[in-house]
This record gives sequence, C-alpha cells and structure tokens, in this order.
Amino acid sequence: MKPSGRRLTAADLRILQVLQREGRISNADLAERVGLSPSPCLRRLKQLESEGYIEGYAARLDRGRLGLDIEAFVRVNIERHKDADADAFEREVRRLPEVVGVWMMAGDMDFLLRVVVPDLEAYGRFTRDRLLRLPGVKDLHTSFVIEAVRDRGDLPLDLE
Repeated sequence: MKPSGRRLTAADLRILQVLQREGRISNADLAERVGLSPSPCLRRLKQLESEGYIEGYAARLDRGRLGLDIEAFVRVNIERHKDADADAFEREVRRLPEVVGVWMMAGDMDFLLRVVVPDLEAYGRFTRDRLLRLPGVKDLHTSFVIEAVRDRGDLPLDLE
C-alpha cells in the first residue's frame, strides 16, 4: 500500500513502534508509553488502522512447539516463454498451507518461498507431490534454516 500522503507525526511513529512489539497492549498503557492521553491515542490508532499503516494483529507462534521443525527457503524459477505460467504459479502457490511466505524476485530467481513442515520426509513429499507440480516450475533450490538468528521483522521507524 502506498503512503496516504500525510506525514506521520512523532506520536504516530511511537505508536507504531510500540505496537510492533506489543500488539496486545491496552490503549491506556499504549497512551502512557507514547506520552498521550487515552482518547487522542485511540483516535490516532484508529486513523493509522484506517489508513492502512497497521495491516492487522497476530500472535507469533512457536513452530517448534507445534511440531513444525523444518523451515526452508526455496528459490523457484519458472518457464519464461509464457506469462500465463507465472500467473498460474502465483495463483496456485497461494493455496499451499506449507508456504508461509512468497516473494517475486529480481535476479537469479523468480520467486522465493518460505516453507514450514514437520520433518524432512514431509518436505520431500511436499516438494515431489505439490511444489514441482505447480504450473510453470522449471527448477528449484532449497536452503534449510539451521537457526533463526533474527526473525523479529520490526520495521526501522525513524523517530528523530
């Protein structure tokens, strides 16, 4: 989404910064943390939501505790002779629950997928039975995550 055209204030940025780390914080606590009274804080929060700066709220789950021990990044190249292949690939890859992230790329790959599955056997089945059968897939290369050194994803908001 493109910016709304208005310039975010320092208070807006403080609200966004706190919410990135603590999405369940109460409005009263948020207002105190950012130096506003509750009513203006809530108005700003609702405006940030309506303008699309806040896309939603979600819980961060521990995939290991859920038995999803394998995380992989898969570089996918598709056939170049048909634009329809890329469109069909995009449409179908969105339907795969094992694929938790998809990015169209420039450079040495067409798409980068983040895949989460229970084990290597499940990854093999997923690759063979589902991923390689998607429309237009030419080849793929997999890199398995050993350890997530940083997986927070907070955006660097300039508060100056």
